[in-house]
Amino acid sequence: MELGITSFAETMPDPISGETVGHGERLRQILEEIDLAEAVGLDVYGLGEHHRPDFASSSPATVLAAAAGRTSKIRLFPAVSILSTDDPVRVFQQYATVDLLSSGRAELLVGRGSFIESFPLFGYALEDYDELFAEKLDLLLQIRDNERVTWSGRFRPPMNDQGIYPRPERPLPIRVAVGGTPQSIVRAATRGLPVALAIIGGSPDRFRALTELHRRTLVESGFDPAEVPLSVHAHGYVADTTDQAADEFYSSYAIAMTRLGRERGWGPMNRAQYDMMRGPEGSLVLGDPQAVAAKILRWKEVLGVNRFELHVSVGTLPHHQVLRSIELLGTEVAPLVRD
Repeated sequence: MELGITSFAETMPDPISGETVGHGERLRQILEEIDLAEAVGLDVYGLGEHHRPDFASSSPATVLAAAAGRTSKIRLFPAVSILSTDDPVRVFQQYATVDLLSSGRAELLVGRGSFIESFPLFGYALEDYDELFAEKLDLLLQIRDNERVTWSGRFRPPMNDQGIYPRPERPLPIRVAVGGTPQSIVRAATRGLPVALAIIGGSPDRFRALTELHRRTLVESGFDPAEVPLSVHAHGYVADTTDQAADEFYSSYAIAMTRLGRERGWGPMNRAQYDMMRGPEGSLVLGDPQAVAAKILRWKEVLGVNRFELHVSVGTLPHHQVLRSIELLGTEVAPLVRD
């Protein structure tokens, strides 16, 4: 069971002081988080791609390349790379470069994106949301498997026996980020790709049907599910006691979810909802190390996942609290889960 951290490099106003961390400071904090995640024995760190003022990381490959130069073991990936509005050639080149700099520690997690700012920014139409991703995913896989590529499609100029460089020293691992749509699961499985499930609401039990669909489609498509691992991404926080975790995490989480929810037609987050979400069957993985380990193990049993990624800084938590949560995940939660 692999364990790791994800972040979007959030820069929302602090819920107490109202101050906002600058983008430069927040990105430097991300490097500190990655350093600590490696030091406490975590397996992976993922950094998201966004194009809006309250997230500092529009170019995760750049930040992960910086992290590659100061770490030696932890694996690094975008969470996610918005493939729909990027060029698969450049995406491959960027993460092949990170892989070479890190001596084979880069991964690529691609998705359609849960925010839409990149579509008008790079000149793509939202009505092509699904077709863009499908076409670009197939091109990315061709580039992964072939040094020279001949290809044509709707959304990019054709390629005629063109070489793509640099090449990583081993096949670049590629996963697909999935929210809750069966079509996305099937698309990944028919191509033999692992998926990362984002569970940020509701009961994780409802995702069991998706994991079973993934395994079933893999078999039908000629792949061995044992060689195509599943991972899960969830919001949460680890503190020395469960009460402390609940109280410290609530303010920043509620502000962030209310702010983002306003854009999507959700109601404001309140404490009753929050307490329900951190219950045994809720989506928040939050509490003391024993409680967090128990929830991760339950998700492993229910969903059959091989990796768990904890997203701590949903809003703006004080940096020292984020670091303490990472420390506890590596030094206390991980041994309980792995044992």
